[in-house]
Amino acid sequence: MDQFIPEEQPEQQLVISAEEAAQVQASFMQQVYTWMAVALALTGGVSLFVGASPVVQELVFGTRFVFLGLVLLELVVVGFLSRNAFEWSVGKTTAAFVGYALLNGITLGVIFLLYTADSIASTFFVTAGTFGVMSLYGYFTGTDLSRWGNLLMMGLIGLIIASVVNIFWLNSMLYTITSYIGVLLFVALTAYDTQKVKSLAFLGYGEEDTSTSQKAAVLGALTLYLDFINLFLFILRIFGRRR
Repeated sequence: MDQFIPEEQPEQQLVISAEEAAQVQASFMQQVYTWMAVALALTGGVSLFVGASPVVQELVFGTRFVFLGLVLLELVVVGFLSRNAFEWSVGKTTAAFVGYALLNGITLGVIFLLYTADSIASTFFVTAGTFGVMSLYGYFTGTDLSRWGNLLMMGLIGLIIASVVNIFWLNSMLYTITSYIGVLLFVALTAYDTQKVKSLAFLGYGEEDTSTSQKAAVLGALTLYLDFINLFLFILRIFGRRR
């Protein structure tokens, strides 16, 4: 249940018209959504491959330490990416993002062992529709969603703690409760993060070197990608048909 929030960057003093600002943000968000779509395609493709290959399944899920090692590696990659992206080159930042999407595809292959392919597909489309509506809301709303930040962060921490506790407790009621809370939380985070990512559009604006803007787009894509994946998994826990 990874969640990445871009670190605050020094504010830049910009003097541009509202129309120009809207164009800059639209162009930036197009890059963000493109990178997010690429990451989701990579993750989905790798997951399908893992789900269709008993040999790979045995390699990844046959030994608990291999699976846990891959999950730990994902956390390390996200941690390094979020902290060092603006110091790295565009190529290195992009490679780390793509590598994370591929790793996530390997570990998410487990859902094909637990749920039917039909329910996974239908859940994906439900998630896409929900994510799309909330992301559009976050992009176009005139309401300042930053006030949601502390509440959403507390909710996320509580959700993580409850999920970890239930790994050992194995309480079906708590599992159901955390699933519904997870859906609501990541629905709200989608709107909140979209508005926050939109504000990154002016990083590096006006500079001849566009690397800062490109890296900001990749980090924004990572944020929304993680919201989508977590929303998908929680919806799947509720509506997915188990094998």
